[in-house]
Amino acid sequence: MTLSPTSAPDPFLRLGPPVASTPLVIAVPHAGRYYPAAIEAERVVARSALEDLEDRYADRLIAPAVAAGAVAIVATHARAWIDLNRGEEDACHPDAPDASPRARAGLGLVPSRIAGRTLWRELPGADDIRARLCSLHAPYHGAIAAALAAARAAHGVALLVDCHSMPPLGRAGRPGPRIVIGDRHGASAGGGVAEAAMAACLRHGLPALRNAPYAGAFTIQHHGHPAAHVHAIQVEIDRSLYLERGLREPSDRIAEIAQFFADLCWEAVDCLSANCQARAAE
Repeated sequence: MTLSPTSAPDPFLRLGPPVASTPLVIAVPHAGRYYPAAIEAERVVARSALEDLEDRYADRLIAPAVAAGAVAIVATHARAWIDLNRGEEDACHPDAPDASPRARAGLGLVPSRIAGRTLWRELPGADDIRARLCSLHAPYHGAIAAALAAARAAHGVALLVDCHSMPPLGRAGRPGPRIVIGDRHGASAGGGVAEAAMAACLRHGLPALRNAPYAGAFTIQHHGHPAAHVHAIQVEIDRSLYLERGLREPSDRIAEIAQFFADLCWEAVDCLSANCQARAAE
């Protein structure tokens, strides 16, 4: 899987079986490593600062789950160009009166700041943003919606797992959670999905929190509809679990953490499938 091509790639890669052999769909919005040429002309920070926005190599964490039958939709373009885990309401200029909280923080549809540093000479205009929405955002989320619809039709239930990575959260020498499970406080997933994911973390000896500090953003809000038997959770994985060299390159543990992620996904699927079978037996 190549996410750092030299020429413009398709908006996403679709991995896994051509038909929905399981209820599981995985999304990876922030691991894209294609940086359009326009970025070089507009950036006022080092390329490494833009790369800090990536969920670096999170795409490599999904291989065991895909090998076992999951469908995955993996974004190809860098998050610095467009954040696919944001909605159109996050497209405003960060200083606009109606800017969303994420846009005001510099982490809107097109990120504008990181760690207090301005990223661009000039933010993209409305036409440019519309072009990115049409060419990248809409196809990516359309592919997720299609995969979930196919899984729901085939299995009676579908589960979206939005795969992310996060910087280490420990402070002042105190360890923080290594995993954060988000379900928008129960709004994007039911059926014990988040509980099953948390239990998987416990079994693997990885401290986890639910909905703090990350409850999930646009992707699971947009696609998760528990009442329609389409559930969605966000999984944040501490980058220090699978990256080294300043959190830039994969470590020897990446295969282990990828297997953990697969186990988490399938335990959540098993929980949903059991609930689905119970409904059918009523």
